[in-house]
Amino acid sequence: MDHKTLTYIIRRIILAIVTVWVVITVTFFVMHAVPGGPFLGEKAISPAAMKALEAKYGLDKPLLQQYFTYLTDIVTKFDFGPSLKQRGRSVVEIVFDGMKTSAYIGIIAALIALVSGIFLGTLAALWRNSFWDRLVMVITTAFVSMPSFIIGSIFLIVFVIKLKMFPANGASEGGLILPIITLSLSPMSYITRLMRSSMLDVMGQDFIRTAKAKGVPRLRIIFVHGIKNALLPVITYFGPMLAYIVTGSLVIEQVFAVPGIGRSFITSITGRDYPMIMGTTIILAVLIVIMNLVSDILYKVVDPRITLE
Repeated sequence: MDHKTLTYIIRRIILAIVTVWVVITVTFFVMHAVPGGPFLGEKAISPAAMKALEAKYGLDKPLLQQYFTYLTDIVTKFDFGPSLKQRGRSVVEIVFDGMKTSAYIGIIAALIALVSGIFLGTLAALWRNSFWDRLVMVITTAFVSMPSFIIGSIFLIVFVIKLKMFPANGASEGGLILPIITLSLSPMSYITRLMRSSMLDVMGQDFIRTAKAKGVPRLRIIFVHGIKNALLPVITYFGPMLAYIVTGSLVIEQVFAVPGIGRSFITSITGRDYPMIMGTTIILAVLIVIMNLVSDILYKVVDPRITLE
């Protein structure tokens, strides 16, 4: 690894830490600025019991003191605190239990989207203006334009209710197939369109025409020169997309009753579970900044001519 690349990575890591700190700070103060509290929904709670609960979880202290205590616990002990709604469980425990399922379906969906998108986009570019090209563009445009929860609802009606091919509960055997397919369709369509336009641009470059003039086999031109160079914009998109799919499949998990992090996150928002909201938000931010950094480094791996500055 050269000096410039190492310097770039160090700078990006520092920037990532600052970004996560900003996310923590903004989320913390905005969350506490919203009227209400986590215990207002409790049935027949007395003022004395309310004060006791606030004292137990440190919510009776000044806001700045709560903020610095929270930051200190994260940095020194990786402790996001206890859940205010799921009594007796820590936020870290709940998040990682949910992430086992969310990460599983997210990674599989992302890999399906990546491989399928590259394949379909390459074929559409090589057979430009053909029936196949137009068909792929129509289908991908539809999936990009349609919200994922609409696609999921259609799959639920057709394959679960009508055809009874899959269970309605994501926790059942075979129940994760439809959520994975639903999650993969939109990013697959976007990657297909991205790969098609990038491949068309690369195949029109001078070095491709030179390779053809030298008699280089067509398959070698496509795979060695074409696809490799066309992957750069896909790599840029794939990193943040992976982080978003893994942690952002909240609605899909609700549609298919998947026992992932989405269910806990939505419950925490409606119940004003401050530590749970903070924990999931921070993990999402960390995943996104890490994936962005990995994408930039992969840029250098795919095309050594790129200089990271």
